[in-house]
Amino acid sequence: MKRAVFLDKDGTLIKNVSHNVDPGLIEFEPYAFEALQILHKYEFLFVIVSNQPGIAFAYFTEDELKKAYEYIKEKLQQQRIIINAFYYCPHHISGKLQSYAVDCNCRKPASGLFFRAASDMNIDLSRSWMIGDILNDVEAGNKAGCKTILINNGNETEWILNELRSPDYVTKDLKEAAEIIIKAEN
Repeated sequence: MKRAVFLDKDGTLIKNVSHNVDPGLIEFEPYAFEALQILHKYEFLFVIVSNQPGIAFAYFTEDELKKAYEYIKEKLQQQRIIINAFYYCPHHISGKLQSYAVDCNCRKPASGLFFRAASDMNIDLSRSWMIGDILNDVEAGNKAGCKTILINNGNETEWILNELRSPDYVTKDLKEAAEIIIKAEN
């Protein structure tokens, strides 16, 4: 079985611009390229897991989101980084579009995206990591059985901690997260 690093998209891999699918506004977080290049040497799969409620609220379409992902994927490929998969939740219970206004098992802090990725890609979740910028990311990773890292960059606004919402590590950026993973794996 393979091991993966699951990455939240907005606020972790790229700057958090609310409901953004415009490639012209996509900017990578500091050290994103360097961190993923470090982890790539250790043969981790890279899987983006992201809540995208803008689809449910009709702010953008799934096709527009996929174009933004293709832009991110291309920019990372230029740095010799391969993103193996992109899983997203288009749902929100209060969404404007009825087909997406559902209670689901894929919207973080639920862990459905992780289990789907594990099944699709033969990933051992117990040997994998989740890196995110809010505690919902941490909770989803913990529920899936991953080790978790919170990047404390100011995006978390609800510091409600409990067993599921407590990260294994807290860092200031992706590079520090990568260094923690490599140290823990060796």
